[in-house]
Order: sequence, then C-alpha cells, then structure tokens
Amino acid sequence: MRKIVFLDVDGTLINYRTVCPDSAKKAVEEARKNGHKIYICTGCSKAEIEQRDLPELDGMIGGNGAYVEDDGQVVMHQGLSKEDVRHIVDWCNERHLGFYLEANSGMYCNDYMLEQGPATMVKYATGKGADIEKAKASASGFVNSFIHLQGEDLYRDDVNKISFILSSYQDHLDSKVEFPDLVANTWGGKEELALFGDLGPTGITKKHAIEVLLNHLGADQKDTISFGDAKIDLSMFELCAYNVAMGNGGEEIKAAADYITDDVDEDGLYNAFKYLKLI
Repeated sequence: MRKIVFLDVDGTLINYRTVCPDSAKKAVEEARKNGHKIYICTGCSKAEIEQRDLPELDGMIGGNGAYVEDDGQVVMHQGLSKEDVRHIVDWCNERHLGFYLEANSGMYCNDYMLEQGPATMVKYATGKGADIEKAKASASGFVNSFIHLQGEDLYRDDVNKISFILSSYQDHLDSKVEFPDLVANTWGGKEELALFGDLGPTGITKKHAIEVLLNHLGADQKDTISFGDAKIDLSMFELCAYNVAMGNGGEEIKAAADYITDDVDEDGLYNAFKYLKLI
C-alpha cells in the first residue's frame, strides 16, 4: 500500500545544525522509489527550505500550513495581509524586537534582528544539543541568509508569517492581546524558555494544509503517516492515520505518537522508515 508521508523539518528531517543526515536522505530516496509520496510539513517558508540540503521531495507544506505545493504546483497560499504586516512590523520595532518576515521569495529582517539574531540562534542550537562552535556557525549562516530591509520596505504583501525574538515571555502574551485575529505561537523552547514568538493568519495549521493537499491528490487519510518532534506538529498527528515522534522530541509529541523512533542524529528517520516497511 502506497503511503503519503509528512515530515517536519527541523529536528526531524534535519538536525538543529540544519544538517540532513545521509541516512535520512537515503530513507526518503528509497521510499519514493517504492512509490510512496514524501512531503515536508514545516514552519519554514519556501525561501528558507531552498537553502537547505534536502533530498528530492514530492512537495511541501510551509509556513505551518500557509503554503501548499505539489510537484511544483502551488495548491494553496494564504499569507498575512499587508495591513497585518505593517501592524506587526511597527509593534516589533516599537519594542526593539528583532524579527524576520517569512516569505516564499526570501526572509526579510529589521535592524534589531541583525543585532539580536546571532546570540539568540546560538542559544537555540546549543539548547538542542549542538556544541558552541557548531552553534555559532549555524547561527551565522542563518542570520546571513536574511535580506535586510528598513522603513516602509518591510511593509510587504507576500508574507506567510513573522517570527520575532522574545525579550521575555511577556512579549508573546502581549502579542496575543495586540493581534487577537492572528495565531500567536512560540518556538525555540517551552513556554517561559521560548526564544521566538511568531504570528500568522487564522485558520492556518499543518492539519488544515494536509487536508487541502489530500483533497488535491484525491488521496485517503488512512494512507497518511506523519513525523514530528515538537508541539506544533500535534495538529499533523490529529489528522494522520499513523504518527511517529522523534527520539529527540518533546514529551507532548511522544505521548501523542503511535511510535517513537531514535534521535534525528541516530538514524531516527531511516530506522522508522524501515520499521514501517516504507523501505
């Protein structure tokens, strides 16, 4: 039976140094040769994904569900309005918060992101187990990938979502009050330890995007498998017929999983693909 597989990216397909293990690439390649369809389902936008060294895929869900692509065809794209972007940009700048706009055309950041981003991304990488030198290299590469804009050039109409650095958890709580019509999440750590907040359009989840893609493919939910490592992936688990948590994942995702595989750096994806007889 051919399956449709949805892979989170960070912490699942790639490690927190943005490296895709050779075993994961092999797993995806062999599964596709066996007729299974493999999609990534990520918070990243297409511009960020195009900077990653990933295996060939059948398509992607990006922006936590804002963008759906199948075999190069855009199936759905629902981003933030220009008015919402303007409001978020002004709010972050007033609070001196570094942020970046996640668009399919690129990742666009403000002045504060250039100042605050490197140290924050080092915290992110070391918190996920990277040593300090690898964390610094990963952080530098990430921040250097941004396109720096100022003033009204940041008021764009092609933005999927916006991530901003938290000076404290209160910034996230305040964002929920300031933007009640948007979805506010955090990432890079649990609750008070979160490093980033993000804001995106309502009605956009990984679950909804998978539903859209399955309808486009004329495929059945019973043939779906999802892989994740974090709380944001729980919406995939709500829909997919079988769900796998990575060994490096959080307790919530593990509790919701049908199967827990090894860590991303310990051939977790490959081992799970073997266990599920995808390869």
